Amino acid sequence: MQLTRYTDYAFRTLIFLGLQKPAELVTISIVSEHFDIPRNNLVKIVNHLARLGYVETIRGKGGGIRLNRPASKINLRSVVEAVEETLTPINCHEPTCRILPSCRLNHIMLEAQEAFLAVLGKYTLSDLQQEPQRLEKLLRWVPA
Repeated sequence: MQLTRYTDYAFRTLIFLGLQKPAELVTISIVSEHFDIPRNNLVKIVNHLARLGYVETIRGKGGGIRLNRPASKINLRSVVEAVEETLTPINCHEPTCRILPSCRLNHIMLEAQEAFLAVLGKYTLSDLQQEPQRLEKLLRWVPA
């Protein structure tokens, strides 16, 4: 399974926000700079994460973004299921596959996908932040 760049950027954003103190706000531009993610793409991703309740956005001067819940309450599987446009591992219908009635590939792929998602379901955002100082150093980020 390979996640889309959109989901990858969503995870990077959540990881960065998880490094901040609970009330600390950062701007989309800061996240964009530290991960070299196009700002316009990140605006869409942050808005999506906000609609899902993972991120809080504060508009205006002194505004920014922050996690809307503790990192320990953000399950990785839930993020993937909410952010990925489709989780269908294989499309047998466009164009329609001639061997579809007797092919088992789709069932096997669905089983593999469920195993992939089950592993993600065992972890939270806090599991990705076991070495915050190392992450901060790699990002060249010094939290306030």
